[in-house]
Amino acid sequence: MGTLTFDGVHYRYGGADRDVVHDVSFTLQPGELTVLVGASGSGKSTLLRAANGIVPHLTGGTFSGNVVAAGRSIRDHTPREFADVVGFVHQDPEAQFVVDHVESDIAFVLENLGLDGAAMRRRVEEVLDALGIAHLRDRPPTSLSGGERQRCAIAGALAASPSILVLDEPTSQLDPQGADDVLAALTRLNTDLGTTVLLAEHRLDRAAPLADRAMIVADGRLVADGDPATTLVTYDGAPTVTLLGRALAWNPLPLTVKAARRIAGTLERTPTPPPDLRPAAPGPTLVTVEDATVRHRTARALAGASVHVDAGEVVALLGRNGAGKSTLLRVMAGLQTTDRGRRSATGRVAYVPQEPGSLFSAATVTDEVHATLRLLGTTDMNLAERWLDRMGLHELRDRHPRSLSGGERQRLAIAAVAVGAAPVLLLDEPTRGMDATSRSVLERAIAEHAAEGGAVVFATHDVELAARAAHRVVVLGDGEVVAEGSAREVLAGSLFAPQVLRVLPPLLTVAEAEAWWNR
Repeated sequence: MGTLTFDGVHYRYGGADRDVVHDVSFTLQPGELTVLVGASGSGKSTLLRAANGIVPHLTGGTFSGNVVAAGRSIRDHTPREFADVVGFVHQDPEAQFVVDHVESDIAFVLENLGLDGAAMRRRVEEVLDALGIAHLRDRPPTSLSGGERQRCAIAGALAASPSILVLDEPTSQLDPQGADDVLAALTRLNTDLGTTVLLAEHRLDRAAPLADRAMIVADGRLVADGDPATTLVTYDGAPTVTLLGRALAWNPLPLTVKAARRIAGTLERTPTPPPDLRPAAPGPTLVTVEDATVRHRTARALAGASVHVDAGEVVALLGRNGAGKSTLLRVMAGLQTTDRGRRSATGRVAYVPQEPGSLFSAATVTDEVHATLRLLGTTDMNLAERWLDRMGLHELRDRHPRSLSGGERQRLAIAAVAVGAAPVLLLDEPTRGMDATSRSVLERAIAEHAAEGGAVVFATHDVELAARAAHRVVVLGDGEVVAEGSAREVLAGSLFAPQVLRVLPPLLTVAEAEAWWNR
């Protein structure tokens, strides 16, 4: 039976001065697909880690209450003893790999469960096909893009055919097609095999319509639980079409593009194209990459890619996992040599990688930001205060960086790098793990940096972010630039266009729709 029950769960990490989970109780019935939402730091990841006993067996701390998964209590069983019934996917997939070979890593859990060779081979092939990663089977995980690693980590959890699947931000690093593939695989398992699925997500545009149930966590407490159509419509991180419906006073509020298009079809007014987002005063070119070609081992990462960035400009890099976005950012940063082509920059360039934890070495959030200034030999601590404020980190300033949630770590990493006042900021998947409020904070920071004469380039799979924040969009495919232009030019007609563009073309964002409606 794939039942998962939390009964009066309280939890506090060792050394912490407060509980991060407060009196949480719920039961997931066999075959339910439930989405768990909440702000960064609300306790979602901690709750998920309690589903198979990672909390408290591997984390320590103070725990009370009980969790029972498929009839087994975490009080009586260790995480290892849940391996055959609870599949768990971490927020950081790189932390999940054991073997330096994708196919062997997927098979690792099956070997521990004692499956014979024939059954093991069949299971591995099934998950490789289900997640579209058969072409990665012989690659080491360290050679993969973040999204590719995420899909391989999910494959490892699926291979054991658990009756319960628990996933922490499973689409956070995936391109739109990859996110659709993963969610489709989860839906098939849920529908065809009755697998109980619990997933935490910030990207609800795709996940919410698939869910049977939605739960909202705030400050470690379960504050809402019910049907997604009613539970999520007032949530800040609701799907974009729901936010659109709120802005235009639609009733009922839509949860899906299909529902929103049905309402839009009854409107008597036709949207008119607004002006594209442009820099207030474009300045000189700050970074140029020309005809860049890069190979990683036997794989081609870039193939003659060219891009330039001007002062005052915000550029979004789009493209599927493995298209070359991260490599292009590293070339722009001067961290990656090219086999062919050239890179030039007129000033300093700052780079924030996909894994923010690799940057941290200080004991507090404030010290982490100050450390950059000390390395640069400056005593202007006003810069530190500006970026702590700009990234909404003041309330977290005395926390240890590794005690932060994924979204909070992203904000700290950006502040710790940007405080150096480099004119050009390069951000790789900056919204990974960020809630709606954190994304708004990031968008304001990006706009302010560009308005002050700097430039920002961010690689992302979030087309909604690109539509709201970017002056220009560059799309990569197999290491080549395949499209470039304004967000409206590039995203119009795309299968993965922003939701507002699919409902009320040629409008891109909720803000544009609201301005049009109120004219």
